[in-house]
Amino acid sequence: MHPRNKHISGYNFKALQEVNPILKEHIVIKSNGESSINFNSSEAVYHLNKALLALHYSAKDWSIPKEYLCPPIPGRVDYIHYVADLLNENNMASAAVRGLDIGVGANCIYPILAVNSYEWSMVGADSNSESINIAKTNAAPFSEKIEIRQQFDNAHIFQGIIKPDEYFHFSMCNPPFYGSKEEAEKMNRAKNTGIGRHTAVSRNFGGQAPELWCNGGEALFVKRLIKQSRSYKSQVGWFTCLISKKAHLPKFYKQLDKVKAVYKTIPMEQGNKASRIIAWSFNS
Repeated sequence: MHPRNKHISGYNFKALQEVNPILKEHIVIKSNGESSINFNSSEAVYHLNKALLALHYSAKDWSIPKEYLCPPIPGRVDYIHYVADLLNENNMASAAVRGLDIGVGANCIYPILAVNSYEWSMVGADSNSESINIAKTNAAPFSEKIEIRQQFDNAHIFQGIIKPDEYFHFSMCNPPFYGSKEEAEKMNRAKNTGIGRHTAVSRNFGGQAPELWCNGGEALFVKRLIKQSRSYKSQVGWFTCLISKKAHLPKFYKQLDKVKAVYKTIPMEQGNKASRIIAWSFNS
């Protein structure tokens, strides 16, 4: 976990229950006497997120419908901190930073975390109209800093989102993992079997199309993201993307070499889970 992550020492469940009393129903006591929640329960994760966002990130009325992606807050804020480090390395960090979140989703997590962690201004983009409407509601308390825009053409990622003469210090993206609904369900069944659950259950962090899957999955989406980024090389300082599958990296490096970008890979770790961010720029 990033050293500036305020959740690095765990959760203050007493304070969290005060801002979201429903969380109390999901508290479990571990064998060592410490409080926790059942992280296999999507409802428990949802109410933990509501409490964390209310207590630490000024999002007191945040909510999403059931089955929508409810991402773990510590991992998401880590991405924000590593982007801040990247901007610092390049003398780009300031309160005037503007960022673009590709695939903001209904939860609007990254813009909310970015605004409250660094006072950046954020634009969140998504192609799903229902997600857009929910994201706008979640962003409403931060309307001076967060703008939500809809992408009406799935073939293009940046076109119509980045306006002429508009500049972003960075873009970020947490791309869909899977290539289809069937693949997502298959992997969820495998996960449940691996932890000893043999009945069909929903994902603990929820999610639906297009939050979890798209044609070609992560590999094809990121290659398209890289290819299309070249057309906006003067309008974005650093393009970044979260990569879940390490095996995909060589494909992405080859694509980045092809578009003549400079790039780096930033490792991320959350407990036993390892992921990474690819960051690239055309301003060497």
